[in-house]
Amino acid sequence: MSIAGRVETVKDLETLSVQAAELIADHIRESSGPYRLALSGGNTPRGCYQHLAHLHQLPWEQVEIFQGDERFVPPDNPDSNYRMIRDTLLKSIAPRGVFAMPTDGTPEQAARAYEEMLRQQYGASALAPGRPLFDLQLLGLGEDGHTASLIPGQPVLDNRADWVAAVPQGRDEVRLTLTYPALESSRLILFLVSGAAKRDVMARARAGDQMLPAGRLCPQGEVIWLADRAAAGA
Repeated sequence: MSIAGRVETVKDLETLSVQAAELIADHIRESSGPYRLALSGGNTPRGCYQHLAHLHQLPWEQVEIFQGDERFVPPDNPDSNYRMIRDTLLKSIAPRGVFAMPTDGTPEQAARAYEEMLRQQYGASALAPGRPLFDLQLLGLGEDGHTASLIPGQPVLDNRADWVAAVPQGRDEVRLTLTYPALESSRLILFLVSGAAKRDVMARARAGDQMLPAGRLCPQGEVIWLADRAAAGA
């Protein structure tokens, strides 16, 4: 599948948050068994999680929640992606399972532990085409073209052997991230993009610009870009 996917344009960030929550909810409702949902951090999805938490009659008992990336900080740290997800979504729902990225030991040990957990949940040590690891992978897009914690100029961009990797440089704090193979093994990738500052980088990523980490994704499933008018240039 192409990273270009299809673009759905909405008025503003608030509308984007509501529509993203409804889209995720619809996919959960349509599922017939365990539903693996990988969530992103950052500011853009915060409103989506708040709306999702208050949608009624969702079969959360079928949903397993994972993380796409994490800052290597304690889970109660204000910079923790898990803390943001917990405070906006998890405190209001009772999912089948929550699989947070560990942030103890060394970053490398934490990455290996999360990868082993993913392999156990997947039921195999290698990802198979046509059998996605995740049902829905929620991703953001940075002004530098990063997605998850696939940061420009870092060795993780060339790591296709592992499913999870530590990213020790490129940001103020060490990160953990799913690598390209794990991100790409998704039935649906949903990008949330907001703001005029991301207009150019979104267009470049959708065109497959290999200079951008997001542009190097080779998704196996469907891709939807949910963007506000400022980001979409509409």
